[in-house]
Amino acid sequence: MYKYDIGLFFIVIQYTDFKVKEQALFLAQSSEQAIYDLGKFCQENGIEAEFRMDGWLWTATTPKHIDSWNSTLKACEELGVKPFEHVSPEHVSKRAGSKVHLAGVFEKNNATLQPAILVRGLRKVALKMGVEIFERTPVEFFEQKKDLYIKTPHAEVYAQKLVLATNAWSSSIPELAQMITPVNSAIVVTDILEKELNQMGLSDGVGITDCQLMVDYYRTTLNKRLVFGKGTGALSYGSHINEIFSKHSQSIDLTVLDLKRTYPLLANTPITNSWSGPIDRTYDSLPIFGHLKGLENVVYGIGWSGNGVSPSQIGGKILSSLALNIKDEWSTCALVNRKVKKFPPEPFRYIGGNMVRNAVIRKEKREIIGQEPHKFDLYLAKLAPAGLEDKS
Repeated sequence: MYKYDIGLFFIVIQYTDFKVKEQALFLAQSSEQAIYDLGKFCQENGIEAEFRMDGWLWTATTPKHIDSWNSTLKACEELGVKPFEHVSPEHVSKRAGSKVHLAGVFEKNNATLQPAILVRGLRKVALKMGVEIFERTPVEFFEQKKDLYIKTPHAEVYAQKLVLATNAWSSSIPELAQMITPVNSAIVVTDILEKELNQMGLSDGVGITDCQLMVDYYRTTLNKRLVFGKGTGALSYGSHINEIFSKHSQSIDLTVLDLKRTYPLLANTPITNSWSGPIDRTYDSLPIFGHLKGLENVVYGIGWSGNGVSPSQIGGKILSSLALNIKDEWSTCALVNRKVKKFPPEPFRYIGGNMVRNAVIRKEKREIIGQEPHKFDLYLAKLAPAGLEDKS
């Protein structure tokens, strides 16, 4: 499940670097339009990516999290927009299919899809357009000579421009590693649940999230399964992309526990698939674009923070304008060359990151059972990278 526009650009209005009203509205409206454009692209190119525009339900599953969205709603209203609809607690629990959901708001301009099918469809369209794709070809290093020199295991490439769009794998570049930290997210998929989904009232593709710092996100599929994910936040020493970001058993166990808590009816339902994946997280959950220092022919876009499926269209426009030296609304937007808070070096990043993660886990376990978190855990949890809502 992906909450395309809200996860990327409506947070923009909460940060001091983005006080210009016109820029905030431009980016927010562009990201919203990108959802419609993605649906149209799939339709025009025959990509059956299970695109369903059934909206996003942003919920609280513990009393502590009720109204966590208020600061975002207020910021939107100050800009003159009201993307969220207040809904009753009864509507939330019915639409989400569980009485665990105590309150929430609804945003209609959101969609879900099957990302693997989308990627295969994009590949097919690109090949048809004459784009050459070289898979399983890692770049070992690059440097500036007369042109850019790029070394791979089996070839040497010379290019005038280089675009780095490698998400969490960008952590292998020291300059970019300071601005992101790869954390994992885990997903589990249930067996087919046609009877159970009907019984719970989960009849469409609405995307659902809760308000935990280690957020739960979930939706149904067209073939009547439940896809349930959790931002489990595990990290590796030195930000190396290793097995933590492929199938991390502890993270998957945490995800299954939340699935069973959210949907008790599914407590004994078989899990048919599970995996983990890396997220290139920035401190403020917003992406960063620019040129590598001393290499003006190398441009980068990093830090999607788990919200990149549709907003990456905007990222593509920004990167193309930067690479082609075009001065327009994309290359000059507020996401380019912005000042960001950097993560500490090792070993402080790994040790501190795990301390914060463990504090968040303890904090949210106590909130779930109605107990007050320990003050020390609350303090450490506030050091976690910012999200969309106020979770303090």
